[in-house]
Amino acid sequence: MSFTGTGAEPAGWLPGVSSMLYGGDYNPEQWPEESWPGDIELMRQAGVNLVSIGIFSWALIEPRRGEYDFGWMDRLFELLHSAGIRISLGTPTASPPAWFFHEHPEAKVVTRDGTTLGFGSRGMASPSSPAYREASVSIATALAERYGNHPALAVWHVHNEYGAPVSDCYSEQSTLAFRRWLQDRYESLDALNAAWGTAFWGQTYREWEHISAPAVAASVVNPAQRLDFARFTSNALLQCFIAERDAIRAVCPHVPITTNFMAGTCESVDLWKWADEVDLVANDHYLIAEDSRSQVGLALSADLTRSIARGKPWMLMEHSTSGVNWQPRNLAKRSGELARNALSHLGRGADAVLFFQWKASRSGAEKFHSAMLPHAGTGSRIWSEVCALGEGLSGLDEVLGSTVSADVAVLWDWESFWAQDLEWRPSEDLAHRERVNAFYDRLWRDQLTVDFAHPEAELAQYKLVVAPASYLLTQAAADNLRRYVEAGGTLVVSYFSAIVNEYDAVHEGGFVAPLRDVLGLTVEEFLPLRVGETVRLTLDAITGDVWTDDVALAGAEVVAGFEDGPAAGKPAITRNTLGAGAAWYVSTRLDAEQLSVVMDRAYADAGLVAGDGPDELELIRRRGAVAEYLIAINHGNKPVDLPVGGTDLLSGEAGESLKIEAGGVRVIRTDHRYR
Repeated sequence: MSFTGTGAEPAGWLPGVSSMLYGGDYNPEQWPEESWPGDIELMRQAGVNLVSIGIFSWALIEPRRGEYDFGWMDRLFELLHSAGIRISLGTPTASPPAWFFHEHPEAKVVTRDGTTLGFGSRGMASPSSPAYREASVSIATALAERYGNHPALAVWHVHNEYGAPVSDCYSEQSTLAFRRWLQDRYESLDALNAAWGTAFWGQTYREWEHISAPAVAASVVNPAQRLDFARFTSNALLQCFIAERDAIRAVCPHVPITTNFMAGTCESVDLWKWADEVDLVANDHYLIAEDSRSQVGLALSADLTRSIARGKPWMLMEHSTSGVNWQPRNLAKRSGELARNALSHLGRGADAVLFFQWKASRSGAEKFHSAMLPHAGTGSRIWSEVCALGEGLSGLDEVLGSTVSADVAVLWDWESFWAQDLEWRPSEDLAHRERVNAFYDRLWRDQLTVDFAHPEAELAQYKLVVAPASYLLTQAAADNLRRYVEAGGTLVVSYFSAIVNEYDAVHEGGFVAPLRDVLGLTVEEFLPLRVGETVRLTLDAITGDVWTDDVALAGAEVVAGFEDGPAAGKPAITRNTLGAGAAWYVSTRLDAEQLSVVMDRAYADAGLVAGDGPDELELIRRRGAVAEYLIAINHGNKPVDLPVGGTDLLSGEAGESLKIEAGGVRVIRTDHRYR
């Protein structure tokens, strides 16, 4: 950690914090100041002990360049501090004020089609704008000098949701910065031309100033250039964070600094690289309301966040008490769903549960977004559930600092996703996220806890590794997977993996070449399917759609073949042994239900046992120094008997076995005998 802690807090946690954190964004500037004491009294009633402030307050803090008005924030700090509520202080740089864009119109974001975005919404300036960087550092420094030593300050919250609502910018300033980034990356134009394959379509560059940002062109723009621009964009945003972080740290080195990621939803930033730059990881997550299994997407995001945090405790910086305002149909959460969502995040490693926002806004674009204190007030169902959750969390302090361990890793690589999602792929149905979701859903149903891992990361601790969408696979990653299997690991690889290298060039030797010996096969040709077309497999009457491969065996055994379709008579599912381990290949799209046919066999190879509870029962374990905790969540409509003894920290109930009611949640201190 970069900040100076007391030495007593759990690894990766906040100095001086010995309890679960509960609260949300508080935007008191939207309300008369005389209402603030009443708000804070209600916070105390709800059990709130942390609020985020200042996130969109730049225009109030600095009404004109270099003129600061801290009076209202000084009073807010004192009110919160006197109530015993800690503060997550935001830097307001996600929403520069009108005066900034008036002075620096060149800092506005330009879209890929050349549109200059105007003022009046949220969203930062161009991340490559020198004026924006300078102004951001200035306001961050002023805030650090003013509040860096205030006893209420618990954590710095830099910016807000980097990459949303805009990430890439195609302005002249971005083009200049992109050229500098390319010069650092490639050093010579010869190296760049080779990496980008510019001999194709006569794109060879002889001068650096001839290279531009990959704006809309007559046809498809060089995919290697597009991929590098995505890398550049993630780095440009990261440099904005680092600039603010370093400015704060120079004044205030003893308070941790973070920013709120959107793991699993915002794909324009490579959070593996970002994780090393924050003092602790924080995440925002919002349900896709129309998804009938939205609890699975929530779990995926939480597991991904914990993985980005390298297993350390993390903060849920934002989620919603009920419906949001920005989806096509903003469904309200049902009774009890608020607690189920919050405690699923906690079960998967969060030691802070925060919402957007404390008090529902009466004006603006988010006036229909739910809040802890809704428009309906303290007589509402939401308020009752908010207070009940606060009371429940207050009894979970002993869980603080405990960790989650997983036997399964799912490979996740933002660079591969960026590359796969570019134009002119063999089928527009090749959605990387669909495959990740399907495999994750299968593992969730089987009650197996999942970490996510970069393909080049250490994998030896996992019994099973799944590669649902590894279109771009470097040679280093392939070598890593080979070592994993040879040492006894079990690997499952889905179709359209190991196709290109880091420059989006097909691997020398053809498709899946770097994994040919691991999988014991080669793919001679892609055989995508028509819309609605299905193919039958010779195993358990399962069917695939979207995709088939023309697989040529090179040592693998056939577990299932294709009965019909363009790959009729060819292998569909294979297994290959290498060293002490085994590698499986699935060459068609199976849904989460049908994937059990493959995964049950892979579990047997890996020595894993799927859970035998109902599909709607979510079970996660956290392990502490002296106790183990089972977080059990019943998403179904029937009670379930839990085969575990212990004490439910939410209700105080204890016994050799416990029942969980329909829609209920239990946090059980167990006797360590559970699975």
